[in-house]
Amino acid sequence: MSDRRRAILEGAARVIARRGVRGLRVSDLAAEAGVSTALIYYHFKDRTGILRQALAFITDRADRYTGAADAAGSPPAAADPRQLLERILLLEFQDLPEVRENSTAWGELRAHTIFDPELRDELGAAGAAWVEEVAGLLAAVRPAAPPAAVTAAAERLTALLEGLSGRWLSGLLPVGHARDLMRGAIGVEIGLLRSFDSQID
Repeated sequence: MSDRRRAILEGAARVIARRGVRGLRVSDLAAEAGVSTALIYYHFKDRTGILRQALAFITDRADRYTGAADAAGSPPAAADPRQLLERILLLEFQDLPEVRENSTAWGELRAHTIFDPELRDELGAAGAAWVEEVAGLLAAVRPAAPPAAVTAAAERLTALLEGLSGRWLSGLLPVGHARDLMRGAIGVEIGLLRSFDSQID
């Protein structure tokens, strides 16, 4: 990715986090990124193109800061899939500007699709990939659990994370408490999946 393209996408994430999707104006984005509006249109064609690429950028950046993948796209070495599961979920609660901005922008994009379906497919695909990643780790922790139960557990965990993230970002929940609640939920879901262990002959 070119430096200017990255600057535009970083600027888009900041503007969406601060002003929401409706507040994203190309002229404001150009000022935020320090580029011309013509360059933005050259790279992204239109506002919808900016939003789609901003969503992909936010998703990729979350993968980087949670350590879900290294620079080569490979998962980090971890002997215990439960530790890796906790890592990718708990690192969503870091009191760092990049994480706060990313989580806020994701929430704004998700809220936007309630009234405007233009990003619904892309957001759905990103959410499904996240659920699939979490489900894969849960399946490694509890291999006897059926896929449907594992997927349901992953959906509950990712939905809870989004809700806790919203409360943390709005100041209703301290970051440490959000992490404790998430850690407890991981334990509950793994415990529920453990019940399938006894069904192995």
